[in-house]
Amino acid sequence: MLDVSCIIINYNTSKYTYEAVVSLLDMHNNTIKFEIIIVDNASKEEDYIVLKSSLNNLNKSNLQLIRSTINTGFGGGNMLGVAHASPTKYYAFINNDTLQVSDNCLKHLKDFMETEPDAGLCSPQMLDEHKNFRVTIDHFSSLQREILRRPLLETLFPKTYLKRKIEYIEPTKVHYVQGSFMFIEANDFHDIGGFDTNLFLFYEESDISKRLLKQKHKYSYLIPSLKYIHYKSASIKKNIDIKIEQKISLLYYTKKHYGWWHQKILNLYYILRYFFTSIFKPKYWKLFTILLSGAPLSRSLKYKQPINEEV
Repeated sequence: MLDVSCIIINYNTSKYTYEAVVSLLDMHNNTIKFEIIIVDNASKEEDYIVLKSSLNNLNKSNLQLIRSTINTGFGGGNMLGVAHASPTKYYAFINNDTLQVSDNCLKHLKDFMETEPDAGLCSPQMLDEHKNFRVTIDHFSSLQREILRRPLLETLFPKTYLKRKIEYIEPTKVHYVQGSFMFIEANDFHDIGGFDTNLFLFYEESDISKRLLKQKHKYSYLIPSLKYIHYKSASIKKNIDIKIEQKISLLYYTKKHYGWWHQKILNLYYILRYFFTSIFKPKYWKLFTILLSGAPLSRSLKYKQPINEEV
């Protein structure tokens, strides 16, 4: 059995993916048994060809490249990687636009998990491309977080809502960590059902940490002594469709974890907010009309992905 299966998703950013893989290989020695599974989420054919060629040149037996015929999103792509993983103790879900900074990070994360019985998931501290501090933790998505906003909650309830923009020194129990690097015990991951593939983009990390807490009574931890670089959303281009996807995911997540009334109140809040926003910024009219319809999952980008027959 392996110690860790690392799963990385590529979507039209083969250069980042290759560098992430090389970084993982270079920064780990033989003190841990791990594999790297790269899931190509239906990238353009030319990007996939470049990625396949560059990975083949590495000539490493612990690398596996899988190509999906359709873009299944963050959760779906990772679940495809899990389906092809060898028997393993832990999964490390790592974004392709990341670089390792700490030597043998996977081993240190494994060692931490094995000494903390209430740890369900952990992550190193995220840095930007210049190795400066970047916010890694967040509060569970909720009605109060969206309406009252994070800074106010951190001021009023500092024990429940830890400050996100400070540098911690010791391992710290948090609501959840960013999805760019999540280290989780394989048995716990399977027990809670893995990633919810109804979420095409956004809130997957909040959702999985929430379910770990509800179903397994286990927490997410930030390990600040370990670090990694994240270039931040290299494969996602922000536009109104991405904004719509974010709200669809949020409203789905809210109903799932807090119930119908919370979802309806939050939806009404956003209807009012974006009605007035769209008066001054007409591009938001599209978002407003989708919110009027309840922002159903059927409007998600997940159902607009073309099938790529080239494999």
